[in-house]
Amino acid sequence: MRAFNFSAGPAMLPTEVIMQAQDEMLDWRGTGMSVMEMSHRGPEYTSIATEAEQDLRDLLNISDDYAVLFLQGGASSQFSMIPMNLLRGKSTVDYLNTGAWSQKAIAEAKRYAQVNVATDSTANRFTTIADQADWQLNSSAAYVHYTPNETIHGLEFAEIPDVGDVPLVADFSSTLLSRPLDVSRFALIYAGAQKNIGPAGLCLVIVRKDLLGQTLPGTPVMFDYKTHADNGSMYNTPATYSWYLSGLVFKWLKRNGGLEKMGEINARKASKLYQAIDGSDFYNNPIDPRYRSWMNIPFTLANSALDKQFLQMAADNGLLTLKGHRDLGGMRASIYNAMPEQGVDSLIAFMAEFERQYG
Repeated sequence: MRAFNFSAGPAMLPTEVIMQAQDEMLDWRGTGMSVMEMSHRGPEYTSIATEAEQDLRDLLNISDDYAVLFLQGGASSQFSMIPMNLLRGKSTVDYLNTGAWSQKAIAEAKRYAQVNVATDSTANRFTTIADQADWQLNSSAAYVHYTPNETIHGLEFAEIPDVGDVPLVADFSSTLLSRPLDVSRFALIYAGAQKNIGPAGLCLVIVRKDLLGQTLPGTPVMFDYKTHADNGSMYNTPATYSWYLSGLVFKWLKRNGGLEKMGEINARKASKLYQAIDGSDFYNNPIDPRYRSWMNIPFTLANSALDKQFLQMAADNGLLTLKGHRDLGGMRASIYNAMPEQGVDSLIAFMAEFERQYG
């Protein structure tokens, strides 16, 4: 039996997907080749790529108004590519600062534009989000950027912000495909693959086509979204195997009820774990309940001297990678799509037994 891996990323993949990849490793559908050996311009791989994109469009109901790009460089490259592509003659951008990944995006955007931080959760140590009535948005900004879910702090927006006619940009690295999403609300969505999409090495970008082709002077060809949109994400050799595996994940999602069903399961998993934490004086989650993440749940023990013992005993019970981020300490359980409900139930049972022994 596989262990339950609570890593924030790279994260668990569905067992069915790994088994299919194993079956196809040496010979994909009678071609005599592994997918990782195929030419990205050959008909075999082209069919894999095309089908993966269509399945993603089906899952998220992405209209033809958007280009879907399968890029390299992770979400971190997008911190630069977004201002390079979306300033379009303007000099000011709005960013919402709700955690570590927001901060990284802001720092990079400052290389290219004047950044207005419209709301900042630093003072409350990224445990809550100010009401939108208190934000200082700029109606002339080139775009508004936010991070719907902060994987490190476990802080998540409860709804999509309403920013009027200003293009809305979002880093959905840790929540894309975890539930239904109205893509039409956004100018651009980006997401590193290694949480809910597939293995590391790939970054998805969903961008409105009318925003393409207006890059800053001097923008490298590889940092121009239009380059990739015009070439089907194959201007250069893409991350072919990560793309293939992501396509298998899209198929798995469709077989298992799509994003509606996934949202129901994920909401239930998170609710169970938060109830276990809140129902105990031994465990604590610091996040404002209105903005708790479904995907990344940090928690601390009443006695931090027990942290190492908790982690070792959890690992001995097949509950892996629960150590909290190095900046926060404590524990963190990441419960993405591929984490089965049984894994969350096993963690809750272990937590109760650990408290019984050491509480």
